[in-house]
Amino acid sequence: MNLNLRKKEECTFDMISLGEIMLRLDPGEGRIKTARSFRAWEGGGEYNVARGLRRCFGMKTAVVTAFADNEVGRLIEDFIMQGGVDTSLIKWVKYDGIGRTVRNGINFTERGFGIRGAVGVSDRGNTAVSQLKAGDIDWDYIFGTLGVRWLHTGGIFAALSESTAEVAIEAVKTAKKYGTIVSYDLNYRPSLWNDIGGKEKAQAVNKEIAKYIDVMIGNEEDFTACLGFEIEGNDENLKELNIEGYYKMLEEVVKVYPNFKVIATTLRTVKTATVNDWSAICYADGKVYKGLELPGLEILDRVGGGDSFASGLIYGLMTTEDAQTAVNYGVAHGALAMTTPGDTSMASLKEVENIVKGSGARVQR
Repeated sequence: MNLNLRKKEECTFDMISLGEIMLRLDPGEGRIKTARSFRAWEGGGEYNVARGLRRCFGMKTAVVTAFADNEVGRLIEDFIMQGGVDTSLIKWVKYDGIGRTVRNGINFTERGFGIRGAVGVSDRGNTAVSQLKAGDIDWDYIFGTLGVRWLHTGGIFAALSESTAEVAIEAVKTAKKYGTIVSYDLNYRPSLWNDIGGKEKAQAVNKEIAKYIDVMIGNEEDFTACLGFEIEGNDENLKELNIEGYYKMLEEVVKVYPNFKVIATTLRTVKTATVNDWSAICYADGKVYKGLELPGLEILDRVGGGDSFASGLIYGLMTTEDAQTAVNYGVAHGALAMTTPGDTSMASLKEVENIVKGSGARVQR
């Protein structure tokens, strides 16, 4: 596989992400509706990938987003800086004092346990980032003057508003103009698309964005809802994915989008909220590569596991351009991220490599 990555010495950043970052409030082992205290984290689908690449894999990353300039925005910025992600590309918007016109997003998230699934309650209306418009970000400066090897964004950002879809399209088009590799996580969320046109709008936006994507990430529901592909013989009520049908669908996907160099998806069978079978597949050069299989994976906090899979996959692709290695890194990093609280990974490269090599959970002394 040849991704034609830009040379590291020519670029300020190995990777940047475009997306919303919210303040996550976590009740720990309790429930949102009965909590008396919350632990604060930062999190966001696209950002989590940039943070994983920086903290676990040592790459130089930045985030493109927007915040209302108040104490909550500055708290999220402080979390981002603690994660080592560059904050110089953040757009700060004047705060109106009460959040009537602009505010920062909050995401209440409980982890779930056993038969009780995880629950998320987001409060993200009128956020600064949802009001970004085409022309607000100088993409020619970012991709041309600064130089970026890889851009990652996704369907969550594109669904925040009519205008963020336009920003996403503007970003991926400009990235390709300068030879930057682009990855995109379809990440279909019905609650985000419902009020701006539903699946019809999701497909119109994502089909346009897909023309500029090199590495597409998404499960079977994502490809159906966002791009209109169906898996033959797959029933949405089935507990497990029809793998053979999925493979056939991928063959159709690359016929329509020959620009896709890699397609990847996680494979998760939910036994309980805290025990999942976990793996992934990667489609590249007409072949399917199956990742590590981790049956019965014990999970502390599943939120962000898919994002950590994406950062491991991207690291593997950037450093080896080998699909098998990349999908294994993704599976291992995603699994490790789900053993700790919060949206983002606390894993190290050494730990990821040990999992890839098949080491167990023996005490490290």
